[in-house]
Amino acid sequence: MSRLTILLLTMLTPLIWGSTYIVTTELLPPNQPFLAALLRVLPAGLILVLCTRVLPKGKDWLKIAILGILNVGLMQAMIFVAAYRLPGGLAAILAAIQPIIVMILMSAVAKVQLPKAAWIAGVTGFLGMIIMLYSPNMKVDMVGVLAALTGALSMACGTFFSRYWKVNLPLFAFTGWQLLFAGLFILPIFLTMESWPTMTLTNIMGYIYLCLFGAVIAYILWFQGIKQLSPAIVSSLGLLTPVSAFILGWIFLGQKLSILSFVGLVIILGSIYVVQRSLGGSTKRQ
Repeated sequence: MSRLTILLLTMLTPLIWGSTYIVTTELLPPNQPFLAALLRVLPAGLILVLCTRVLPKGKDWLKIAILGILNVGLMQAMIFVAAYRLPGGLAAILAAIQPIIVMILMSAVAKVQLPKAAWIAGVTGFLGMIIMLYSPNMKVDMVGVLAALTGALSMACGTFFSRYWKVNLPLFAFTGWQLLFAGLFILPIFLTMESWPTMTLTNIMGYIYLCLFGAVIAYILWFQGIKQLSPAIVSSLGLLTPVSAFILGWIFLGQKLSILSFVGLVIILGSIYVVQRSLGGSTKRQ
């Protein structure tokens, strides 16, 4: 599989994740964030684990559990806390620091020398997110801010360690066990904070979409990208999630697309392009 093909397939993941907002608001029951997270990842993990029937060995059990919590479980929980306490735009802006955190980890921990263009593009992508989404009317809630930053840090660490920790599992099993451990992490949070609602057919279809597309397909493509591309490239592609959500909101929900928002969108796309060009000379482990 060519590098371009892997890059394009990895890009599908944040584009799929960008549809989560519309699915949640239009198809799911209200005020059930942890149920949405639980039904998104736990059934997906069970499906993949039962299909692959490959068990981790030795220390891989601990590694895969930690990766599942970082990449999915803690990140999902924190994102939903942030979503309920912050305006969506502010939550997305704070999450946009993730590529910068990954580059810091690559530089400080893995001792990878990243080109200046990648650092500049990472900062530029963050600034582009501010331009696209910031509003002076945004209300700041410190709990929400801490949750958004924790979620960004969690997934940044998960992306980094998914590449640099050696876990001897095939891709589907690697993905499935992470989703399963993430679901087990979210389960007690759901049982403590929420209760099971009455389901309609629309709700069920929404949860099926989140499970099959938002978890099974999306995470398989995401972890495939992490194994083949620089973690900084994969992390920068995550900026496409709010871009996708913004465009889908404009198309289907009638949200306004101002000139300033369009400028921010172009800046974000440009920063992603610069990151992948500056780091895309090889798909070898960095």
